[in-house]
Amino acid sequence: MNPFVGWGLAVIGIAMGYALWGWRGVGLAGSVIVFWLLMQFSRAMRVMRTAGGRPIGQVASAVMLQAKMRTGMRLMDIILLTNSLGEKRAERPETWRWTDASGASVTVELVGGRCTRWDFQRPVDEAPAAAGDGTRAQRPDTGPSA
Repeated sequence: MNPFVGWGLAVIGIAMGYALWGWRGVGLAGSVIVFWLLMQFSRAMRVMRTAGGRPIGQVASAVMLQAKMRTGMRLMDIILLTNSLGEKRAERPETWRWTDASGASVTVELVGGRCTRWDFQRPVDEAPAAAGDGTRAQRPDTGPSA
């Protein structure tokens, strides 16, 4: 949520509380605001506690992470998906990377705390360049080259 919208709603809630119930309404609106802030803080601490127990920049499957990514996600949402803190790659633009056991990785760029783009990279195939008889090695799933 946009911070201006959130704080605007808080001000409207306090004003409505005062208009309808006087100082009791202001107290009720203040209590609701504090409760909401505590819930957000608790969520952030739970995500960080979970991510803190895992290796930095590691994810179970980079392919699945790439499939779940979307523009506009916050870093907290991405950490919740990966259950791991990312490996910071650059400051401008803010760039983070997660890698799985196979070597595939997802690099995420954030601008203003939101995901603007991501890049999925597979590891380089390390198949032998030549067969023993001097001909090029071919993958079994591909036909002869033209």
